[in-house]
Amino acid sequence: MYHANALRLTRLESGIGHLVFDLAGSPVNKFNRQTLDELREVLALVAGSDLRGLLCSSAKSGFIAGADIAEFSSQFRLPASELSAWLAQSQALFSTLAALPIPTVSLIDGQALGGGFEFCLATDYRLATRAAVLGFPEVGLGICPGFGGTVRAPRVMDTQAAVSWIVSGQSHTADEALSAGAIDALVDAQLLLESGIEQIEQALQQPEVWQQGRHARQAALTPGDTGAAACAGVRAALQAAGANPNPAPALVLQLLERSVAVSAAEALAQEIACFVSLAHSDVAASLVGLFVADQQLRQKTRAWAARGKAADRIAVLGAGIMGGGIAYQAALKGIDVQMKDIAQAGLDAGMKEAQQLLGRQVQKGRLSHAQAAEALARIHPTLDYSGFAEVDLVVEAVVEKQAVKQAVLAEVERQVPATAILASNTSTISITALAQPLQRPAQFCGMHFFNPVPLMPLVEVIRGEGSSEQSIASTVATAQRLGKTPIVVRDCPGFLVNRILFPYFGAFAMLLRDGADPRAIDAAMEAFGWPMGPAWLLDVVGLDTAVHAQAVMAQGFPDRMQYDFTSATQWLFESGRLGQKSGAGFYRYTPDAAGRLQKQVDEQALALIRSQQKASRDFTAQEIVDRMMLPLCLETVRCLEDGIVDTAAEADMGLVLGLGFPRFRGGALRYLERQGLAAFCALADALAALGPLYHPTATLRAMAAAGARFHA
Repeated sequence: MYHANALRLTRLESGIGHLVFDLAGSPVNKFNRQTLDELREVLALVAGSDLRGLLCSSAKSGFIAGADIAEFSSQFRLPASELSAWLAQSQALFSTLAALPIPTVSLIDGQALGGGFEFCLATDYRLATRAAVLGFPEVGLGICPGFGGTVRAPRVMDTQAAVSWIVSGQSHTADEALSAGAIDALVDAQLLLESGIEQIEQALQQPEVWQQGRHARQAALTPGDTGAAACAGVRAALQAAGANPNPAPALVLQLLERSVAVSAAEALAQEIACFVSLAHSDVAASLVGLFVADQQLRQKTRAWAARGKAADRIAVLGAGIMGGGIAYQAALKGIDVQMKDIAQAGLDAGMKEAQQLLGRQVQKGRLSHAQAAEALARIHPTLDYSGFAEVDLVVEAVVEKQAVKQAVLAEVERQVPATAILASNTSTISITALAQPLQRPAQFCGMHFFNPVPLMPLVEVIRGEGSSEQSIASTVATAQRLGKTPIVVRDCPGFLVNRILFPYFGAFAMLLRDGADPRAIDAAMEAFGWPMGPAWLLDVVGLDTAVHAQAVMAQGFPDRMQYDFTSATQWLFESGRLGQKSGAGFYRYTPDAAGRLQKQVDEQALALIRSQQKASRDFTAQEIVDRMMLPLCLETVRCLEDGIVDTAAEADMGLVLGLGFPRFRGGALRYLERQGLAAFCALADALAALGPLYHPTATLRAMAAAGARFHA
């Protein structure tokens, strides 16, 4: 009956129509403009046919992943009137589906999220397999459902569940969906189409039942079913969670409180108004921009991984916390690991770390005791090179000293197959320099994990001057198999993330030199959105580690990163304060009953810092933010200009995933754009006396003059 790029409609022998979503050239179905246009044609065809019912399914592993945010993000920048008109057209399409003169059924296998779930709610019935995943992720993008989801969900599902689903933005399993009334039945995947046909036949035998359901979904909810109580419970949860820079959850909750009390037609209009308001916010622009950047990064990662081969067996050189974390991550993903150290104490520490991490997974119900034991058994601790002759990839994670790393890498190169890849987990040292003593530099690259390994999603895959494309591709594929997000970066001191981090630490050091209180700096930066301020972060990193890395960065970039004064971090380190690892740094740390370190003000540290300041000074929060963020953003610009990363999307994603850059601000380059490049350069010029860290590049000034952007 119909066959196009995204949809096809066939007529079954029973006279029931079967609409199949199968977007060509895409691993998932999504509502892009083409799909919506084809759906409009299909629905018109169905409405004018003699079909007895309509089944809707997918030819892919998922149902519909949602709207094509990358394509529609340009729509969000339209004037309010044009955006409202576009939304009204899309809503009308789903309303046409809901009003077809025949019973309709969605057959859900895999993801039905956002617009995909809204489509399902517009059909009369929803049947799903246990592989189904449903939900409304829109608030996570700073927006709200826009195809009628806020209207239909409370009228189809349990009202309280619907409100919670929409406001939380979380995805839900098929069992949760059944309990919430989001689906009508769970069926085996092999019986999904047959069950849909049976549902259509049953509806045709009792037309008053499915027609009454439609009428109910068009009305305001009755007083006993209103969302007042449901909304009150969700509101209490939002308040308990504290301040949220993303306005979407609170505004969507307000929308639901109003819309459940009016007709569906009125509620749809209210949804449009809410969507337009949110879509035009800075937060939505940043979060949607990050979503698009994430999709671009995933596409690039898939292309890299397709050219390589993920390791089936790896080795980790250097146990302890970092080595144990890497070994745990590999074992958790079903990879056998040889974990080598030169001392039994190191192996014991690495195994203890892996065992504790697996134990936490068991406590959280994510693994059974048997699964945890199987994962632990995949880690093979060793004091020699036994088993190294079979490995595909070695991750070197020994002490951060160039000479030591070079010696270890040259030694292990002789113990592994010629095809094996060597990767250094260095955080600052040049990969090209580390490759100098190697016989096979093409088989060597960087693989920088972030601490703590299980929690931090980013892995920097560093391409040295001699690294082969095949080595990079296979390392990317391995990082992906480990469940991490790899970003390929070019070699330089600090690579991407640490190269950008140390100018931030430099700005912090200068603020302290100029009389600021570290507590005020932390408070200002945490209010800005960072998970922890720079003083706290330095304590977590370790002041000894920070001082050592700072020296490496100063050697690599002396014009910007060499201090002409002694920093507070150096003073504290020389006084024996190493941060959390020693119990004291900028703050003092004591364990609570659960063993978690609690941060406390340390007057001794403050006194030491004040003794090195010429005078104390109160900086405003905005002054602190400006002085901290300018060097970070400018170094990000330099990394892009120097080709350390290929795209602005990768630069921003690297900072979000590797540093915890506030997501709602969209990354350093998007934040810079939000300020306006010309205004940003003017602010930098006002602070130019602070030194080269605050000097914009010539390219940035040219972009500002031309009104150019980093992101499309």
